[in-house]
Parts: sequence; structure tokens; C-alpha cells
Amino acid sequence: MKQVNEIDISVETQYLENQIPDKDKYVFAYKITIFNNGLQPVQLINRYWLITDGNGEKTEVQGEGVVGKQPHIATGDSFQYTSGAVLDTPVGTMQGYYEMQREDGDRFQAAINVFSLAVPNAVN
Repeated sequence: MKQVNEIDISVETQYLENQIPDKDKYVFAYKITIFNNGLQPVQLINRYWLITDGNGEKTEVQGEGVVGKQPHIATGDSFQYTSGAVLDTPVGTMQGYYEMQREDGDRFQAAINVFSLAVPNAVN
């Protein structure tokens, strides 16, 4: 499946302190904005995430849509959602892709560049 650049993806992250009583867990929220710069409407069909904690432990997550939706995104429009991740370490990274489908049925991958999850002041 080819990767194309007609989809722009931006990410904002936030550490959610005191979300889990277990002091050995770190909870992060991430807000994703998916903008369709393409010539056709698209639908987000599937997601794939590779989550790596500060110890190098990797977790793969994949499935249909995001937050229970398979949103349609019109040309020039965007879709935004918030989700979260729980790590065993105060720092980690996420990266992956969305499998998108154009109105004509053609599918492609929209890459989600690596981004950091970090407790404030945990990284210099």
C-alpha cells in the first residue's frame, strides 16, 4: 500500500497526572488533527500504532477507525479526536499510520510521524 502526502496529521500531547493510582504507570492524552489536502474526500478505515516506552518495550495497536468512528473527511476539511496511552515509563514515543480510502475506492497509508510522550521535566 503506497504512502502519500495528501493528509496532514498534527499531534498535541499532554501528561495526565494522578490518573492512575499505580505510581508505576504514566497516562498521556494525545489530540490528533487530520487535515485532507487531497482532491477527493477520504474515509479513515483503520489505524496502526507502534508505542515504545523508555525501556524500549514496544506495543502494537491496530484496529478499525479511531475512537469508535471511521470518519469521512471532505477535501479541505479536518477531523479531530482525543485518545490516550498508558506507559510504564515517564517517557516514550508513538508513531504509525492511518489506512485511508478515497471516494474512488483507492486505499493508501497516511503516516503519523513519531512523537514523544513525556512527563514534564523528565527530559532535558
